[in-house]
Amino acid sequence: MFETATATLDWLGLIVFTITGALVASRKEMDFVGFAVLGTATGIGGGTLRDLLLGAPVFWTQRPSALLACLGISCAVFFCAHIPQSRYRTLVRLDAFGLALFAVAGAEKAIQAGAGSAVAVVMGVVTATFGGVIRDLLGGDSPVILSREIYASAAGAGALTYVSLAALGAPRELALGSGFLVALLLRALSLRLGWTLPRYRPRARRPYS
Repeated sequence: MFETATATLDWLGLIVFTITGALVASRKEMDFVGFAVLGTATGIGGGTLRDLLLGAPVFWTQRPSALLACLGISCAVFFCAHIPQSRYRTLVRLDAFGLALFAVAGAEKAIQAGAGSAVAVVMGVVTATFGGVIRDLLGGDSPVILSREIYASAAGAGALTYVSLAALGAPRELALGSGFLVALLLRALSLRLGWTLPRYRPRARRPYS
């Protein structure tokens, strides 16, 4: 049951992020190969890096159905991307949802692999953001993780919430749900209210004595 629930989180995150990658391909007016590459790379990118860093078998080598799902979803988006009135708005909303899913799923996968709390939080952030980095780079955009937006920090807050509650002995469903909601709400509110992180401001150099 435990493994099944974790796999479900991974699948949901994979589906959502694959759609966001394919939507970027549609905005760039790519061909079917571009859809497949962007969709698949976005869907499996974060989980691949997570598993490599943890020294665990890369999940899609154990479950090739994940690759087939990415290709199928990318194909579907190729024919359906024109349906949403605003592909960018749809992309941003789905990305926030996938970010929150992968933040807790990545942290939980790390704990299952025997990682400590700090490493689990980092793995949650890696899982939630690396697919988006690949998507943005392949799509010719500046990675959102390098902007002032509350993105990686939202994933980190969600992962930290889950890890903290799990360490305190909270029920697994409560820990997962709380971590997911914290990441999703923080990302959604930052988009809605325009919250950003402080930016470095150049300052005059101190004169040499």
